Amino acid sequence: MEDEMYAEILIQNYEHPSNKGTIAGATAQMDEENISCGDRITVYLTIDEGRIKDAKFDGAGCVISMGTASMLIDELKGKSLEDVEKMDKQYLLRLINIDPGPVRMHCATLSLRALKKAVLAYEKKPLDTATKEL
Repeated sequence: MEDEMYAEILIQNYEHPSNKGTIAGATAQMDEENISCGDRITVYLTIDEGRIKDAKFDGAGCVISMGTASMLIDELKGKSLEDVEKMDKQYLLRLINIDPGPVRMHCATLSLRALKKAVLAYEKKPLDTATKEL
């Protein structure tokens, strides 16, 4: 029963996503695509003094990828870049509170991969192993 409740929250975020759109003149942005299924996302960030002031996403995909993106972007405003760098798959799974299974994990982590790559590119840091493995 509890799993169904969390799945419903994911569906609601898919059907009525928060912060979906673009940011003209974004400080950082990154496109990502899940080549196995065709889901795609662009994450847009406004960064000021090491903190995310605004965040949006745009794209198309399944309930898991787009619902997770909506939930993740909701969490970002006010977070430091260090906070974002520490986000990992376990953080994301706690946020959405479902286990998408091994086949759909790439759908769930698509937005986090784009987010982390955007922040690392903004900071001119190399792509770390944890981000590569998302």
